[in-house]
Amino acid sequence: MATIKDIAEQAGVSPATVSRVLNYDSELAVSSETKEKIFKTAEALNYTKHKKKSQVENGRIRLIQWFDTEEELADLYYLAIRLGIENKTEELGIRLLKESFASISETQVDGTIALGKFDAQQIAQLKKTQPHLLLVDFDGLSAGVDSLVVDFQQAVDLVIDHFVAKGHQKIGILSGIEFTKGSRQEIEDPRLTLFKERLTRLRLYDEGYHIAAAFTVEDGYQAMKQFLQDALPLPTALFASSDALAIGALRALQEEKIRVPEDISLIGFNDVSVAKYVFPTLSTIKVHTEWMGELAVTTLLEIIKNPAPVPRKVTIATELIKRQSTNQ
Repeated sequence: MATIKDIAEQAGVSPATVSRVLNYDSELAVSSETKEKIFKTAEALNYTKHKKKSQVENGRIRLIQWFDTEEELADLYYLAIRLGIENKTEELGIRLLKESFASISETQVDGTIALGKFDAQQIAQLKKTQPHLLLVDFDGLSAGVDSLVVDFQQAVDLVIDHFVAKGHQKIGILSGIEFTKGSRQEIEDPRLTLFKERLTRLRLYDEGYHIAAAFTVEDGYQAMKQFLQDALPLPTALFASSDALAIGALRALQEEKIRVPEDISLIGFNDVSVAKYVFPTLSTIKVHTEWMGELAVTTLLEIIKNPAPVPRKVTIATELIKRQSTNQ
């Protein structure tokens, strides 16, 4: 694992600044550019797969991004996937055109990767205008679009199996709230749906242990602060739908002198680089995000080369990384 010093040297900042950025210190005054450099460096140094770059251009791929820079830095999940896409296209000598949905150019490309959450109207427009389309992190199978997604069922089962095996019966969830761009349609958090279903079957689900917030550290912090102020019974284990939410919740718990994992075990989701640098280090569901980005490129190339009669959905497994925030 890369150290704080390694990241500081690579990013050209002090170790203290790196530490405070990676711990989402709200009192630190630093530019978005510096934050982006630190987060990118941390992701790159913690992703050890390096391959020789091609010197020949071998086609063009359009990457349509659902989020802006500020949103990307608030939750590093999409940053990590994007870096994987960029690394793979660079390795293969493919020119990558990065655009937003609102400003798609008329430049001809061989295929398009749409990264993020899109509503039905946006997907229909993409299908109409973008040949060889692949949705990443959104299931477009019902809309007739090839998709690359995470196996949320397996991930939720890993979390619940771990908590139950450790004797927990009061298990809560800090789920994520997000919306499509443009139409502002709320997107259902699949982790919450599957969590409810599994715990209901086990007769362990308690709606009183459900907290919800937008997918940022600050929103996770505020939601947990409110939950604690309401003086509700505390679950003994908590699953957060992203590492950003988990880190925010961790800060709120620590401010109230609630010990992690002694008083409450905490598991996040994604295993972004910062999960290794908070204290206690964060147990989390690892999504191989950089590899997911690489796989998006190779999957799109396969779609271009061998068009299928029906859309395909590629599902990626996850793994539980046990660190200090859970009882081992």
